[in-house]
Order: sequence, then structure tokens, then C-alpha cells
Amino acid sequence: MRRGATERIRQAWVSHTVGDLFQAEACLAHEATVRELLAALATTGGRPVAIAHDLHPDLHSTRFALQLAGEFGVEAIGVQHHHAHIAAVAAEHGIRGPMLGLALDGVGLGTDGRAWGGELLSVDGATFSRIGHLRPLALPGGDRAARDPWRMAAAALSDLGRGGEIAARFADQPGAGTVAAMLEKAVNCPRTSSMGRVFDAAAGLLGICPKMEFEAQAAIALEQHATAYIETHGWPAPLDDGWRIDANGELDLLPLLDALSSEPDAAYGAALFHATLVVALLHWVARAAEASGIARLACGGGCLSNKLLRAGLSEKIPPTGLTLLMPRTLLPGDAAISLGQAWVAIQLLEK
Repeated sequence: MRRGATERIRQAWVSHTVGDLFQAEACLAHEATVRELLAALATTGGRPVAIAHDLHPDLHSTRFALQLAGEFGVEAIGVQHHHAHIAAVAAEHGIRGPMLGLALDGVGLGTDGRAWGGELLSVDGATFSRIGHLRPLALPGGDRAARDPWRMAAAALSDLGRGGEIAARFADQPGAGTVAAMLEKAVNCPRTSSMGRVFDAAAGLLGICPKMEFEAQAAIALEQHATAYIETHGWPAPLDDGWRIDANGELDLLPLLDALSSEPDAAYGAALFHATLVVALLHWVARAAEASGIARLACGGGCLSNKLLRAGLSEKIPPTGLTLLMPRTLLPGDAAISLGQAWVAIQLLEK
């Protein structure tokens, strides 16, 4: 941060991505990169005034942030994951003040200690409130479900009251009967509002990528199937009754997943999923805008890497009168989180 004679000029230095911080090599690279940035800052006579980090206490990045804060004798500021996603978009556009935030990703620790990932937020600089979220789905087997889309499909069937179909439908998957029993008894099945897991459930129900070999493989395959259909036939009409929004702002996509469970054409089903999801999100945010009086919407999170979802929102949101803010320099996923954390921390420190 540098001060001019009449105004403050801020610059953000965002490092390259070092990889998955669940791997030792990436953790070491993360630490080395941070030290390099701090050394570069020191050459200008600067030093940290605070260290921002994610709320999750077990992340390597959080532990290292707390270590650095201790080394420099400065405050460590925890920032909720999805708040940071929206703050990153606000920072890119240089906009402060109230805005709605649509944060769609795989997972991030919520302020209630649960796994969030499909969030509608009201954001005002350093503060936010959760005004809506996706209807939570079970994660049978916990983190294992994030690697096996068929498990998320099973979770959707269970919530639809069709748990008796799981063992036969996924008979080719070892442990399908056990997963059905786990869901029935709610054993080792924490729930999440993650949009990423909804994509997985859709892919699993359509028979697309039942197991993943790399992160987001199912969502990518779902998008590819949808794109192939749309390029040939155009966008399908959205499913009119494919979602519900309750009085508490919870968006329920189970009706859409129910329809996909019996769709024989995977490409059409994937396109129908995207078409219905875009319209459901449109209704969700329009309702929140009307209730709050906020006319600005920022969108962030890894699910915005999906070109169909992003294009659909970019086409349908502006005609409602909402000003739409999308990531433009940084990618929408976790590579932008550090910028959002810094944006929140700056505004906290200025209070």
C-alpha cells in the first residue's frame, strides 16, 4: 500500500497458483511464494499491517497465516470463504457498498461450521449476511462423496424418498448397498449446500462420470454433454417446476434432479440441467433484490468457470435491472480468494 499526496493508491499482488494445499509440495511452494512477496514488499519499505486468511482452522494456509501474524506482531483476520469470493469481484471492479453476492463453488466452511457452496449473500464491504442457500444434500461417506458423483446421485434419490432404488441402480459400484443404508440411517452423511455437489448429482443421475479421476471432472463432462446438445439443437426450454424457493430463501433443485433421474438422453438432460439452473438462479436473485432493494449482483466461485452457466447468467440477469459484476481479470475460483480476503481486511482496518 502506498500513499500519494492527495489519495491512497492500492495495488494487489496475486501470486501464481501453487496447487492443492493438501499436498506437501504445494504447501512448501505456498510458503516460499509468500516469503518472496514479503521480501518484495520489504524492498519498498513496506511491511504487513495484518494477515488475512480463511475461517477454516485446519487449512495449511490458515495455519501459516497465523504463524506469519505472530512473526510480524500483527492482527490475523479470518474471512469466510464465500464472502471472500464476492469481495474478490468487488475488488476487481473497485466497488464498495451494498451488493448481493451469488457464490457457487465446491465447498467452503460456513460461519455455522457447516459446508457451504451455494450461497446468496448480502455483502457490504467487511460484513455480510447469508440470505439464502441451496437445499443441502447429504455427503455419504463425507469427502469421499466429492470424488464419486454416483454417491451424490444416491443422496438425491434418498431425499426424493427413492432410497430403495440406490442399490440396484448403482449395482456396478462397490458399496452401493452400504451407501443406501448410510443415507437411510443418516450415518456419516454430513450435509452441504454446495453447488458443485449438485452438478455431481446431476452427472451421476445421467450416468455421466460416476467416479472422478480429477477435480471437477463430472461438472466438466456435464458441461461438455450440454454444449454438444445446444450446438446442435439450441437451448432446451427450462423445466417449469424444476425448483422451489421457500420463505427462508432456500433454493431447492430436487425437482430438477428428479426429472434427470429418468432422462434417457444424457446430452439433453445435461442441457436441461443448465437451462433450468440458470432460470432458477435468476428467480432466486431477483426475489432477493426485490426484498432487499439492492440492485447490484456480484457472482463468484469455481462453478462460474462453466461457460454455459456464466453465459446464461450474463444474458438473463441484466434485463432484470440488476447490475451484474463478474470476475474479469482473475479466475472465479479459489485463485481469487486471497484478493477477496485482503479487500475485506482493508475495510475492517479502516473502520
